[in-house]
Amino acid sequence: MPSASSDSSSTDKKLASDFLSYLEITRHYSPRTVRAYRQALAHFHLFQPNLSWQEVSADDCRNYLLELMKKEASRATIRLRFAALRSFFNYLTEHHHYASNPLLEISLPPLKKSLPHFLTLPQVTELLEHPTQREKSKQAPPWMHARDKAILELFYSSGLRLSELVGLDIDDLNITEESVRVLGKGSRERLLPVGKLALEAIEYYCQLAKVSSGPLFLNKSRSRLSATAVWQMLKKYLRDLGFPASLSPHSLRHSFATHLLDRGADLRSIQAFLGHASLSTTQIYTHVTTERLREAYSQAHPRA
Repeated sequence: MPSASSDSSSTDKKLASDFLSYLEITRHYSPRTVRAYRQALAHFHLFQPNLSWQEVSADDCRNYLLELMKKEASRATIRLRFAALRSFFNYLTEHHHYASNPLLEISLPPLKKSLPHFLTLPQVTELLEHPTQREKSKQAPPWMHARDKAILELFYSSGLRLSELVGLDIDDLNITEESVRVLGKGSRERLLPVGKLALEAIEYYCQLAKVSSGPLFLNKSRSRLSATAVWQMLKKYLRDLGFPASLSPHSLRHSFATHLLDRGADLRSIQAFLGHASLSTTQIYTHVTTERLREAYSQAHPRA
């Protein structure tokens, strides 16, 4: 006959599984975020293996925080794990009538704000042309080089998140209206403009790859291209060009926002483009441009 503790363990596993399904199906969280939340829940369970979710207290959460800090986990890691736990306990209070969220009383160390990495305009131009140069080597079918160029052009043209880009279907693109429909975080939908050069690159790719329905960007097997594959593709191109290893797919999103701000776009518009829920998230780009102005001043002003 199963013990009470085994019943509790089974219930806890089902609660965690239901929560992750809820994030994926109802909230449309990206696979990457769901995976990170799954790992966070598992890590907390390893720290407190004998506690059921029902028994977790604020003191248990504080002890967990102290343990992470003692092991010198980065502030970003700490905040991600506690975001997962806070979201999970919110889910339990709303959907399973748990009394309260034990993390409401927990204060986390502030996240050190670092300026986002971005490419200069000449670097962006060089990167966007690189798939065309590689096509001459004939190491892959022409449609795959055309796909890579279309991906890079769309990234920079519309400032998409990686998860948003790989989730696009052909029907999300409106060639006539020069726009793309994107489902972002928290199931928030937004309609973004797409530049003419990006549209031309996408049309050329679709023509070569014979893409007329279903996922917009395909892999060799003609199924949806994964975020990991896009990441690897971009890192390979950045390596080819000798660009800094710190750059990533998100760097094209940062470049999109920084270059818009440099050319007079207002923060509210950039917030709408990026799909940020809060303007404070977008304000990091003002620090980027201010820092660049300061550098230019220091280098050019005779009495700086």
